[in-house]
Amino acid sequence: MFAENAAFALGLTLFAGLATGIGSALAFFAKKTNTRFLSISLGFSAGVMIYVSFMEIMVKAKTALQADLGYVVGNWVAIGAFFGGVLFIALIDKLVPSYENPHEMHRIEEMNVDVNTDPNADDPFAGKSKAKLFRMGTMAALAIGIHNFPEGLATFTAALKDPSLGVAIAVAIAIHNIPEGIAVSVPIYYATGSKKKAFIYSFLSGLAEPVGALIGYFFLMQFMSDTVFGIIFAGVAGIMVFISFDELLPAAEEYGEHHLSIYGLIAGMVVMALSLLLFM
Repeated sequence: MFAENAAFALGLTLFAGLATGIGSALAFFAKKTNTRFLSISLGFSAGVMIYVSFMEIMVKAKTALQADLGYVVGNWVAIGAFFGGVLFIALIDKLVPSYENPHEMHRIEEMNVDVNTDPNADDPFAGKSKAKLFRMGTMAALAIGIHNFPEGLATFTAALKDPSLGVAIAVAIAIHNIPEGIAVSVPIYYATGSKKKAFIYSFLSGLAEPVGALIGYFFLMQFMSDTVFGIIFAGVAGIMVFISFDELLPAAEEYGEHHLSIYGLIAGMVVMALSLLLFM
């Protein structure tokens, strides 16, 4: 089963990771950030991740672990793996330098401000040297790459077990990667004056997701059993729940009104619930 779905799972992971490039590419075609759309979309992504984590991924993890370890031990291991996933992604957040926060929201308008030709332009990076801006952008790219690594493993593992579930997770992660692409590209653009370089750095930061998938495939699949799968799946659920509450919902509220992000959250849950009932 794993070998048959591997190519499809890797393709989904690549799609989700390279969505960071979409955020950067928006600067080439858009003049204004659609904050309402981003707010709803990020809330929608959080709703999908939260619902699928508790209603599908944790259920599959507990079933697999109970089959191998028994009901009581299986439940304990599933809960431990869930909070282990939360701790893992929280430690990554803690170790990434906070002064170059990759989740700081930026807008497309910032890409269209030319402070060199318009002295009255509002420079979002006033007081920062080009060297500092370049470092800010590259550190943001590195930080996003580190975050994308476990997300890639999550998407890949889910798609191997259940391709339709993998599609839902890949779409949710792709949506949340778009503003991260903007976070990389804006400071890089200001440091170099090149939208091409801004796009390339943003694009490359998303490659960590398929890298995470490949490492998962080559190092974990050879040991795959119900117990290993259950632990990985429960950990994936913890990672996705943490990402939803720590990144997606705060970003959704920062881009737009509070209620828009909540409407998006509920819509994501409804769509995921219906898809689980109808297609999975």
